[in-house]
Amino acid sequence: MAGRPTKYTEDMQARADAYVDGGFGDCGDVVPSRAGLALELGVSRSTLAQWEKAYPEFSATLDRLKAAQERLSLNGGLRGELNAPIVKLLLANHGYGDKVTQAHVSPDGSMPPPPRIDASKLTDEQLEALTEALEIPGEEMP
Repeated sequence: MAGRPTKYTEDMQARADAYVDGGFGDCGDVVPSRAGLALELGVSRSTLAQWEKAYPEFSATLDRLKAAQERLSLNGGLRGELNAPIVKLLLANHGYGDKVTQAHVSPDGSMPPPPRIDASKLTDEQLEALTEALEIPGEEMP
């Protein structure tokens, strides 16, 4: 890295691992976070991002941090132990959401939408055939 010498050392890595492995609770954090880790290590969040790119072991630690945060947030939310709106925000960072978007066409185009029938353009015979096809045995159409 250019500029100042890095503060990243084996000791910093060990402290980061300890934080993720439960030390976050000793620091007063309910769930592990990048902000909490940065404060505990005495570095900025941008430094964490630089270390994540430069050091594979540190990158793996941040992956574990994210997984632990997701798990603790999800379980705490389900148990009612954590504030629901905060849990919702935390879990949004992990791909969770409360809105489902339904695609009517598959991404590869193999499942096109069903054809639409414009009844105003059908003949009387076609309408009668369609009505008969849609009838459920034992029920009368209005």
